[in-house]
Amino acid sequence: MSESRLLIVDPTANPRADYALGLAGLEPRECVFESDSAAAERRLADESFDALVVGVRTPGDASLEVVERLRRRDPTLPIVLIGPPALDNGARAALHSQADEVLTAPLARGVLAESLKRLLAQRRLDAERELLRRQIERPYSFDDIIGTCPAMRKVFEMIDQVADSGVDVLVVGDTGTGKELVARSIHRRSRRAEGPFVPVDCGAIPENLLEAEFFGHEKGAFTGAEHRSIGLLEFANGGTFFLDELGELPLLMQAKLLRTLQERKIRRVGGRQEIDVDVRIVAATARDLDSMVAQQRFRKDLYYRINVVRITLPPLAARGDDLGLLAEYFAVKYSREMNKPIAGITPEAYQVLAHYSWPGNVRELQNVIRRALALSTDTMIGLEDLPDALVIAAGADSRAGVGPAGYFRLRDEHMARFERQYLADLLRRHGGEVTSAALEAQLPRGTLYRLLKNHGIDAGSFR
Repeated sequence: MSESRLLIVDPTANPRADYALGLAGLEPRECVFESDSAAAERRLADESFDALVVGVRTPGDASLEVVERLRRRDPTLPIVLIGPPALDNGARAALHSQADEVLTAPLARGVLAESLKRLLAQRRLDAERELLRRQIERPYSFDDIIGTCPAMRKVFEMIDQVADSGVDVLVVGDTGTGKELVARSIHRRSRRAEGPFVPVDCGAIPENLLEAEFFGHEKGAFTGAEHRSIGLLEFANGGTFFLDELGELPLLMQAKLLRTLQERKIRRVGGRQEIDVDVRIVAATARDLDSMVAQQRFRKDLYYRINVVRITLPPLAARGDDLGLLAEYFAVKYSREMNKPIAGITPEAYQVLAHYSWPGNVRELQNVIRRALALSTDTMIGLEDLPDALVIAAGADSRAGVGPAGYFRLRDEHMARFERQYLADLLRRHGGEVTSAALEAQLPRGTLYRLLKNHGIDAGSFR
């Protein structure tokens, strides 16, 4: 808080002495005093302050009009009103409508300091959330692919290098690592950005419909073809055709796709005319195409044709501190979508996230945070908001060697031993009664049940 700059407006004869006790424990960079609100308004027009404190003699004080104007000018400026002694509930409510905090004179030691610390911390948090919100609104930029680890920095460099080259790209990585985000980023940074981006999941289309979906069909080409239909490749003309899960494509369709890529022409099902198509191919797969080629389950010529540039996405478990960045990013994103304020993730919940192995990668983390936010009844995502299966699995992963090592591993093992012993002693004292045990432990009963389950402790065995 030492970098904050405060403006205190109070007409009393010696405001510095009056406010010294209330500000105990807070060391702002500068504390400016003004005796009347008009002078304060002029100063605020020319200078920047982090918080405003106004002494109010009566609930109808004229200085409140200035406060209202200042609030309209800067809605984010923390404002604390110091009211007269013995404010009744109606007067306090009236003042609260114009300020973030209402205190009464005389100020007790440190009470104003604590209030300002809280409000200034909230303002910084709001500013950080606003920055993240702006990043979220930038479509298909690198800000959609959050990451600072070396492997992700390499991905960003490759996207920049190949985006405008026009070459076909193969994106490989486990399911849920963000392969489509990479494809969209390549498209947005290329000369084809104004053209269509057409994604297709090769594993989601029935084999007997693939050809018609890719190439289109003429009227009467088959039963039910009552009119001409444009295929996805033709629709992607001038843009990017994204083949997701390329390894799921049947061999016959692989051969037809290869011909299209070589000649840049298609023929609709049931048609005779060849149609020129100008598309860039970005393909993605979670499969090992090299092994599939060796087993003759994927065409070698198609593999070499598409694998001009290869971008590899790392699994989430190998991305280090990116986990925390992504968790906070999703918390901000979904809190905004749900209109549900959230301040962050508790250290206990984050420890579970950090110890979990994330087989579903970023997509799984995204869904876990979305679920936690929907269930949370607090301003922080806590341990009780995470799925029980994830909490249990995280504990197993930690013991198996996944997650922080060294000091952190030893600390967690020590804490686990402490928890088991504490829980056993607690239940022994209360004869296995969880409700009374939870009261002594000052824990929600659901949290105590979860701890018992995590450690495999049966409360009934203590009765």
